[in-house]
Amino acid sequence: MATAFSDPIWRRPQAASTFQSLPNGERVDLAIVGGGIMGLSTALHAARLGLSVQVLDAGEIGQGASGLNGGPVIPGLKYDPEWLLEHFGPERGEALVNFAASTADAVFELIRDENLAVPFVRNGWIQAAHTEAALKAATNRDRQWHARGADVRLLNAAETAARTGAQGYLGGWLDRRAGVIDPLAYTSELARVGTATGVRIAERQRVVRLANAAGVWRILIENGLELQAKAVVLATNAYTDGLIPGLAQTIVPLHSFQIATAPLPPNLAATILRGGQAVSDSRRILVYYRKSADGRLVLGGRGRMALPTSAGDWAHLERALVRLYPSLSGVPIEKRWFGRVAMTPDHLPHIHEPEKGLLAVVGCQGRGVGLMTALGERIASYLQSGDARQLPFPVSPIRPIPFHAFRQVGVAATIAWYRLLDALER
Repeated sequence: MATAFSDPIWRRPQAASTFQSLPNGERVDLAIVGGGIMGLSTALHAARLGLSVQVLDAGEIGQGASGLNGGPVIPGLKYDPEWLLEHFGPERGEALVNFAASTADAVFELIRDENLAVPFVRNGWIQAAHTEAALKAATNRDRQWHARGADVRLLNAAETAARTGAQGYLGGWLDRRAGVIDPLAYTSELARVGTATGVRIAERQRVVRLANAAGVWRILIENGLELQAKAVVLATNAYTDGLIPGLAQTIVPLHSFQIATAPLPPNLAATILRGGQAVSDSRRILVYYRKSADGRLVLGGRGRMALPTSAGDWAHLERALVRLYPSLSGVPIEKRWFGRVAMTPDHLPHIHEPEKGLLAVVGCQGRGVGLMTALGERIASYLQSGDARQLPFPVSPIRPIPFHAFRQVGVAATIAWYRLLDALER
C-alpha cells in the first residue's frame, strides 16, 4: 500500500540513526531496490549468509504495502495442493505445496528468534463463506489440507457466527496456522534487525537506471549517486516502474482501502472476533477484517481505481462494516487509508531473471506478509549458492499483459460488475 489519507493507526517516527547515507561509488555483493518485507527479508538473510547488502528505497521504510497492509499472516496460495500438483508436476508441485504451507511459520519464527517487538496474535484465519458454492469450495480446501496434516477445520454457520460475531455467513474454514501482526512494526523491526546484522539501508533514494558492465551492475540514483553490485534484486511489486523494461506491464496495480474504528467499548469487543482471528470473506470483491492491538476493528477491501479525494471514498467499507456488525453503527471511524497492491493474471507470484545477477519478484496476491518473508530467505540462498532448487517458483520470462494500458478500465468495469453480483447474492 502507499499513501495514507490520514495517518495509519500504528505509524510512529522512525529513528533517524537507523538508516545511513549512501556513499557514492561503493561496491557491494547485493543491491536491493525496495525496502518492504520482500526486500528486507532478502537483505537480512543475505547478510546472514555473508553477503554485503545495500537496500535502496524511493520513499521511507514502511510507507508502502509492507507497513500499511491488513496484517493477516496467511499460509498457502490462492490455489490448493491438488491444483499446484497438477499444474507444476509432482516434484515441483510438492515442493511448492510444502513451501506455501510454511510461510506463516517463517514470520512467527522470525519474530520469536529475532525477538522482534511486533504485536501479534496467532489464533488463525477464517475464510468465511457467504454462499453454498463458497462453502463447498471451503470443504474441498479443508479436505486437501487436512489430508496433509494441517491444523485446519471446517466451521458451520453457528461456529462461524460465534467466532466472528458477524452476520450473514453459512460457514467457514479455519486455518490455525495463520495469525495477525502489526504490519508497520514488523517492517520496522525487519529494518532494525537487518541493520544490526550489517545491512545498509538508504531511504529516499530512487533508482533510475540499471546497467550491467562486465558482470558488475551499476545502479544509478536520481540524485546522481551511483552504486555497484554483483547482483540486484528488484522488490518493488506494485510500485514497479520502467527500471526493468516490460516488468510493470506484467502486473495490474489496484487500490486497497482500509478503515479503523475507534477502540471498541468492552461490551462490543467481547462479541467480535473473540479469538483474535483474521477474517476474509468469499465475495468476489471480498472484505477482510481483524482487531488491532489497541482494540479497534480494522476492515479493508478493494477501493476505487482513482485516487481518493474525500472520506466518502471509503463509504463502501463503512457500509460493509455495519452490514456485518450492526451494533457498530454508532462507533466512529477514526482512520482511513489506502494503497497500491499488485495482481498477476494467473494469481501467482512471479520470479524473473532477465539477466544474470538481476532478479525481480512481483505479485503477492493478498498473502504478502508470509509469502514475501519466506521468499526473501529463498532468494538470498539462491544468490549465495546459485542453486535454482532454492526457488519455490520457477523463474519465468517477462510477459507483458496484452493491451496493458487499457487494463485498468477493464478492471474497474469488472469490479463494478462483481459488486453488483455480490449485492444480488445477499
